Amino acid sequence: MGKKTLYISDLDGTLLSPEPAITRETAEIINSIIANGMNFTFATARSIYSALPITAALDINVPCILMNGVSIYDIRNDKYIKNEFIEPAASAEVLRAFGRHGVECFMYRIDKGILTCYYSELTTKVMQSFAEVRKHEYKKPFVQCRLEDNADEYAVYFTSTGPYETLYPVKQEVDKIAGVDHAFYLDVYNNSWYLEVFSHRASKSNGLRFLRENYGFDEIAAFGDNLNDLSMFDEADLKIAVGNARDEVKSAADIVIGSNSENGVAKWLRSHKT
Repeated sequence: MGKKTLYISDLDGTLLSPEPAITRETAEIINSIIANGMNFTFATARSIYSALPITAALDINVPCILMNGVSIYDIRNDKYIKNEFIEPAASAEVLRAFGRHGVECFMYRIDKGILTCYYSELTTKVMQSFAEVRKHEYKKPFVQCRLEDNADEYAVYFTSTGPYETLYPVKQEVDKIAGVDHAFYLDVYNNSWYLEVFSHRASKSNGLRFLRENYGFDEIAAFGDNLNDLSMFDEADLKIAVGNARDEVKSAADIVIGSNSENGVAKWLRSHKT
């Protein structure tokens, strides 16, 4: 009997076209291979509110990894399987780190299976745009409040976006906070940097390990393009970078394939799985 393999792809910059979208060609190829027995899912920094609509054309048959490993979500049964919460004391330190540098952030909580985004002020055009798109296009619930009053045991994630020089000092402080980890990378669409903070137990790497151990996969092939995919590569047996990937990701990869503008992931799968 052959090995049970999981194929898992990052979304933005990797599986999604530059628009961003799942192209018809990518959907047709991947769904055809899934129908023939391939195990396929995705790992993304996106939350449930944007990840599910944008991948709706795919017949995903393995739980996906959301928010860089914060959550494992079963799309077919519409439920969270696992969430990594941040200890309240660590959340308080994270908020102080943002506050000391005058940087506003969004805070996410998952309570009773519902993800809600909290904010105190939308101080930049990028943050305003971030909120407006997610409110109106993805129906994500937003609550304006004093973040410190809601940073309880249900907090899972903090994120802010802006220039490198604005966020880097916060990143340096977050590095020293026990109980949390972070992702710091350049957005592929708007040339802004993202700083995302989550439990030290949450990462794409740990998410892959959870899927491997709980669903009996013998090997994992992972596709990526950006710095937050290096964590995923740490756990993967086969590391595959798309042609448009950052140089650091290409250097860490076993294979470099076609770019996301050329349906690179789907075409590689077709050539290797059919």
